[in-house]
Amino acid sequence: MSQKILSHVEASSLKPSVAPFAIGDTVDVHTRILEGEKERVQIFNGVVIARSGSGSREMFTVRRIVAGEGVERKFPLHSPKIAKIEVKRSGVSRRAKLYYLRDRVGKSVRLREKREEQAEAAASAKKSSKKPAVAKA
Repeated sequence: MSQKILSHVEASSLKPSVAPFAIGDTVDVHTRILEGEKERVQIFNGVVIARSGSGSREMFTVRRIVAGEGVERKFPLHSPKIAKIEVKRSGVSRRAKLYYLRDRVGKSVRLREKREEQAEAAASAKKSSKKPAVAKA
C-alpha cells in the first residue's frame, strides 16, 4: 500500500518527457544557474558513463576532459535545474558503467560511434536476401 502512495506522490515530480539517451552517448546537459537575480543556462558536455536509481531519484554521470584533467558531474534526471539534454553522438557500449574510461588518456577514451543508417540498411538487406521456399509438386 505504501509503495503505491509513494509512486503516486513521485509521479507529480517526474518530467513528462526526457530525452532518450544511453550509456556511452555524448550529451550536452543544459543546466539553469542562478546568479543573483538573473538566470542563465550553462552547458556541460561529455560522455554518459553511468545511470543509477529509478523514478524521481534517477541520476546520471557525465564525464569530460578539461585541460587534461577528467571532470565528472552527477545530475538528477528529473531536476527542474536541468533545462534539456541533447544527444550529440551515440556511442557503442557493452557495459552498464564505463568507469574504465577514468584510467584512459588521449584517443583511447573515445568510443565507437553507433551508426543508425548502416544498421537499418543491413537489417533490410538481410530480409531481402532470404529466398522464398519453393514447393515441388
